[in-house]
Amino acid sequence: MNLLDLDHLLRYWNATQWAANVLMLMHLLGAMILGLILGYERAYHGRAAGMRTYALVCMASCATIILVGYPDQWFGGHVAGGSVPQFTDPTRVIQGVLTGIGFLCAGVIMREGMNISGLTTAASLWAASAIGIVLGMGFYFAAISLTLLCASLMMWGAKLENQLPSHPAISVMLRGDAGRRFTQEELAAFTNGLGFRFAPGSLSIEKHGEREEWRFVCTAKRNYKGQTLCRFTGHIHELPGVAEYRVTHARN
Repeated sequence: MNLLDLDHLLRYWNATQWAANVLMLMHLLGAMILGLILGYERAYHGRAAGMRTYALVCMASCATIILVGYPDQWFGGHVAGGSVPQFTDPTRVIQGVLTGIGFLCAGVIMREGMNISGLTTAASLWAASAIGIVLGMGFYFAAISLTLLCASLMMWGAKLENQLPSHPAISVMLRGDAGRRFTQEELAAFTNGLGFRFAPGSLSIEKHGEREEWRFVCTAKRNYKGQTLCRFTGHIHELPGVAEYRVTHARN
């Protein structure tokens, strides 16, 4: 068989093929819109993965899974004169898609000291992939609902966390003046007076010449909302002999 034969090539453009392609296009457009909606929250907050990334992930996942639904239309409905596969296992495709997206998600997770960032972005990228899969399988209402639920959680979840009782943790680095020697009891009493609990298991001590550097984590006794860091740093000057300090959120 001549693969460039006109009759053979026209198999790719018959009415059935057109119907399948138009339906796939509608799915892809829907996946793009849902991905853009989900990615807008990340773009609004200046994250590296924005609307385009989410739309691409959602569309690619949708395209991969919807392809499995039309085995009779593969290769123009004809495989080099042979038979077309009549059965495919979509669960294997889903597994491959989610595994591949997992590698992409791992790339946006960053760690700096005690602070781990990018977890929400990674989880939402994985959710964008799931939205594309659900849409590609034909569950339109479920895909739209999942998009709205994920977007709502990403936009208002942090505000809800701030309103609920919690004990946020902060990471503290203190570098003393030359010859200054801190003690664990001194730092524990100081943090306790500010409304924080000293975590002895997080303590590490380094010496740079004549200076000591202490690193530790302490948890707030209650949720101070946006004042957690300011509450601590505003009183560090009361601790004598501190030459340098660094205080960050200890998210993990």
